Amino acid sequence: MNGFKEKFWQAVFLLTACVSIAAVVLICVYLLGNGIPTIFEIGLSNFFGTTWKPSQDLYGILPMIVGSVYATAGAIIVGVPIGLLCAIYLARFCPKAIYRVLKPAIDLMAGIPSIVYGFFGLMVIVPVIQDLTGTSGKNLLTASLLLGIMILPTIVSVAESSLRAVPESYYEGSLALGATHERSVFATVVPAAASGVMSAVILGVGRAIGETMAVIMVAGNQAVMPTSILKGLRTMTANIVLEMGYASGLHREALIATGVVLFVFILIINICFSLMKGRGSR
Repeated sequence: MNGFKEKFWQAVFLLTACVSIAAVVLICVYLLGNGIPTIFEIGLSNFFGTTWKPSQDLYGILPMIVGSVYATAGAIIVGVPIGLLCAIYLARFCPKAIYRVLKPAIDLMAGIPSIVYGFFGLMVIVPVIQDLTGTSGKNLLTASLLLGIMILPTIVSVAESSLRAVPESYYEGSLALGATHERSVFATVVPAAASGVMSAVILGVGRAIGETMAVIMVAGNQAVMPTSILKGLRTMTANIVLEMGYASGLHREALIATGVVLFVFILIINICFSLMKGRGSR
């Protein structure tokens, strides 16, 4: 009887694993099967050009690629230092009374819907940027600030877990050699958790580059090359969402091809994450 139960649950686990793998394979086959022929039909030079005007059969997605990269880079500049310092504080400096309040608040941020973040950015951050810069407020700077806020929970949670996983003997040994508490943390514990910290950053980047609704509400959605942090931009995800509802024919296929490019970006991020995890397990 016990042998039957074991085989039954083994079959259930195998089936669920196969379903997960099949879902990923189907997504890859659909995207690549529809997107790659479209890229060659449009032409590599045209598809990666700088002009996106579907009404004139011009489908250059370079402005959206650059916009995605710029917005993600801005989010990293804003979110990574704050997130890492917050994780270090929670792991090594925070009193228990404050931790019991601060940690749930950060976890709650991870559950806030993207549209709520977007509404916050539209009603709070955009007016502030308008007053400070004299622009419309919907630009790269606003998008970077909002994305930086959105990736904080991911970075803080993963980085804190990595810092707490460092053996306590590292910290105690540093103290025994005469180092202060601060020096022991920053010179011993943080370097020892480097692979986990990098994983936190990579996951944050994945969240930023895949974000859609919040960016649509604050980025200006201009399909042109961004030339300043105070100019509007459009990301690849925003481009797909904004136009897929009415697109048809080659226009629709071009949006699917944009999804292929985005998929490659996410794939590269996941590969980097896997490499960092593998290096950290050695």
